[in-house]
Amino acid sequence: MLFDVLRHRIILSFEAEAAGIDQDRVIQRILDVVAVA
Repeated sequence: MLFDVLRHRIILSFEAEAAGIDQDRVIQRILDVVAVA
C-alpha cells in the first residue's frame, strides 16, 4: 500500500529515467535506509 500512496509523489529526474530507475525503486531504497516500525 505504501508504494501506491507514495508513487505519484515522486518526480524523477531525466538522469534517473534514462538510467531506468522508477518510482518503486526509489521508494524501496528509502525503506531500506529508514527504520520502519
